[in-house]
Amino acid sequence: MNINQMQLEDFFEIKQSLQQFWHERHQYFEPYHRPILFYEFGDTAYVIKEKGEVVAYLFGLLSQTIKTAYVHLIAVKSDCQKHGYGRSLYDHFIAFAKIRGYTKVKAITSPKNIVSVKFHQKIGMMLLGDVNPEGIPVVKDYAGPGEDRVVFEKEI
Repeated sequence: MNINQMQLEDFFEIKQSLQQFWHERHQYFEPYHRPILFYEFGDTAYVIKEKGEVVAYLFGLLSQTIKTAYVHLIAVKSDCQKHGYGRSLYDHFIAFAKIRGYTKVKAITSPKNIVSVKFHQKIGMMLLGDVNPEGIPVVKDYAGPGEDRVVFEKEI
């Protein structure tokens, strides 16, 4: 498996195939795929390809105020899940961040995104906040009033 820095054509391919990554939620996630992530943060945007096609990607950001690396988006096509691609992308991004002196990695998701919650727990991320009625720790009002989020964090 090769992890490569995202190229412009990879970004456009991802934008055109969001449904293959996000299924029925693809329209929800479309606004999160801004060109700025490639143009201004491209050194922390990675892809894994099979047969020349992007099958997994990660958009990461490095905080300018604290030594925390942030995973903005990570996705693996359904038929390529369970191959370790998500974990490998995280490991690659964490290695990049550690070399630059970052000490934590962070990610955020909706409490309804159980697949993401389970994945992040599996790779050793801690869930911050208080347990909600569904038994998932959340940070209350993280995204605004009534908009709780699951906030993951890990020392690196």
